[in-house]
Amino acid sequence: MARPEQVLVLEPQHELKFRGPFTDVVTATLKLTNPTDRNVCFKVKTTAPRRYCVRPNSGIIDSGTSINVSVMLQPFDYDPNEKSKHKFMVLSMLAPYDMTDMESVWKEAKPEELMDSKLRCAFEMPLENDKATEHAALPKSSSASLDDGEVKKIMEEYKRLQADAQRLREENKQIRENDGLRKRKLTAAAGVSSHSSVMASLSTRDEGLSTRALALCVLFFVIGVIIGKLAL
Repeated sequence: MARPEQVLVLEPQHELKFRGPFTDVVTATLKLTNPTDRNVCFKVKTTAPRRYCVRPNSGIIDSGTSINVSVMLQPFDYDPNEKSKHKFMVLSMLAPYDMTDMESVWKEAKPEELMDSKLRCAFEMPLENDKATEHAALPKSSSASLDDGEVKKIMEEYKRLQADAQRLREENKQIRENDGLRKRKLTAAAGVSSHSSVMASLSTRDEGLSTRALALCVLFFVIGVIIGKLAL
């Protein structure tokens, strides 16, 4: 006696597609929908159980609801000349009203109560235009590495400028010390020590501000160059 027609709606209906590369786990989703007014028991089987992990592989789908089954293909060495012969079968049956144990239901099920749907497995590698897109992305990576090199050069230039600024500060300090000594001598000779001290203080502050302004200009210049390079 032929089995009754499948009551579950499968998406996809006939073929599970797995898109490579297959160096890692590749997952395809099988959606099972129960459009009936009865709960439906289901079980998913495969001809290659060692190659796939199915979650969930069995259960109950309530009336008017759906469930997504994840079919995970394990990594393997893909041969484009080898055609996949793997298949999946979705078994189902109307859940008994007095069901208490699913395992016993499947064991006691009569052949005329079981429904099934079969799906093929298809393996696909990325299209050639996808590979071209990946290759087109390679110059971008090279450009990024060049930018990193330029940034490194800029940072070295920044350190050199910092050293120059430090040298200028040391020279300004020496000049201030010499000027202070000279002004103290002039002050002692002219007898206007108070006025000269004020002038020396103002001169020192102005020179300090000039040095800080120079250092800030150098810093802003370097930051501007870095931002300009990264924006390109």
